[in-house]
Order: sequence, then C-alpha cells, then structure tokens
Amino acid sequence: MASLNTFGSIMTHAIHQEAALKDYFDIIGQPGRAKEADKRRTTLERIRREYVVEITLEPIEGLSADDYVLNLEDDSEAGRAAVLETAAKFYAEVAPKINVRQAQRALEKCGRQYTELLES
Repeated sequence: MASLNTFGSIMTHAIHQEAALKDYFDIIGQPGRAKEADKRRTTLERIRREYVVEITLEPIEGLSADDYVLNLEDDSEAGRAAVLETAAKFYAEVAPKINVRQAQRALEKCGRQYTELLES
C-alpha cells in the first residue's frame, strides 16, 4: 500500500496519474482530453517545483494510492466513466490536505475538470 503522506508524494502521484491519463486518452482516441491531461501534468509539475520549499513537514494522514488506482485497460463507456470518477475522487480528497493555498487550488481545479468531464 503506497501512502500519500507528504506534499511530494501527493504531487508525484498526481503527476504520474495525469501522464497515465494522457496516454489513456490518446489510446481511446480523445486527443483533446489527452492534451488537457498533459496541461494539468505540466501545471502540477510547476506547482511542485515552486512550492515544495514552502511546505511545512507536517505529515499528511489518511490517504493511500491504492484508493485511487485507475483501470486504464477498460476502454468501455463504463470504464471511461470509472476512470474519470477515480481521478475526480483523488483530487477532491487530497486537495483539502495540502496546506499551501496555490497548490490546493491547482488540485481543486483538476478535480473540477474531471467532474465536468464526467457530467458531459
């Protein structure tokens, strides 16, 4: 069980998730969504670089990467919805745990974007 117990581990998970989602959207023929995922990845990398020194070393509790595993093998309509749901859930649950407002806003925005995709 991979623990998401620091700012760095949360941001690294988010960055890897966006890279995987970019590839997933490319494979299922949704280049627009792939481009959006890549843009989110770039933003999250910038946030991680800019704010890592401002983060206090307070541990973050109650999060596990195992709760946010994406099934990128299922390209059915239900599978696509499940991927979007998992991504939205990840951002909704990790954003409140981050104590730097700019980073928190970036994570919240990612979550809103996945919620909007799910609803469209």
